[in-house]
Amino acid sequence: MSAKNIICFGEILWDLFPTGKMLGGAPFNVANTLFSLGGKVSFISRVGQDELGNAILIQVENQGLSSAFIQQDHLHETGKVFVTLDEGGSAQYEMAEDAAWDFIEANAVAIKTVRDAEAFVFGSLAARAASKKALQSFLKVSKFSVFDLNLRPPFYDMETLNELMQAADMLKFNDDELYDIATQMGSPFNSLNQHMEFIAKKTKTQIICVTLGMHGAVLLHFGTWYFNSGYKIKVVDTVGAGDSFLATLVLGLVEGDDIQSTLNNACGMGALVAASQGANPTITKSDLKIFVHPD
Repeated sequence: MSAKNIICFGEILWDLFPTGKMLGGAPFNVANTLFSLGGKVSFISRVGQDELGNAILIQVENQGLSSAFIQQDHLHETGKVFVTLDEGGSAQYEMAEDAAWDFIEANAVAIKTVRDAEAFVFGSLAARAASKKALQSFLKVSKFSVFDLNLRPPFYDMETLNELMQAADMLKFNDDELYDIATQMGSPFNSLNQHMEFIAKKTKTQIICVTLGMHGAVLLHFGTWYFNSGYKIKVVDTVGAGDSFLATLVLGLVEGDDIQSTLNNACGMGALVAASQGANPTITKSDLKIFVHPD
């Protein structure tokens, strides 16, 4: 197991499907995949002092993750998201507001843990309410901050996104988000690669990754381009696929693995999750290796 701790910060919640509830929240999905791949992970979030919150704490511990940095809130309820799927398995989300994870606090122990970690992973949802103050505190001490934009209308604005992109060392978009943000930032270009270079220059970010759904991903890493064209799978649902991709990518970068192999593994993990139900299917390193390298 890696000795290099990776911190994930933000929402943990219940994804409420028509068929029942499943544990989710993008930062938790990232943390869970990191853990399943042998990474050392700390997860900072907040749940309500209610039945759903207690169920989260129990399930997190049962999955082997520590709940040490999951705060409890007696004023706000545990987060919930109502998930609907179209015929192709693509997810639409209706997210409850004023959830416990909107009120995460930055205490001294958590700040020290972030300062000592190799990477700090966060998304835009964590900045929609009071948790933004804690996020800003963590970004001041983080040595390698990874921003997964993970846009969920109407819970973001360009002023906040610009602030967070400027603070990050690595940005991750899906292709729709990349085109949207590049346009809003005034990019004069048309191609995805040119938009990436434009954003890299504007935000002074040396690492940018864009996922392309079934067509894989492209990574700009300190001026060098890496590509993966994707893997053929039958999509069950896309919930958590981008999160598992990001976890695999960040772990490989932190470990200093070959970058092309790391991108291939990340795309493979995203495909395996999309071929499974829910955000956190059990996928091991061995499963991933066989899928990406079947020979």
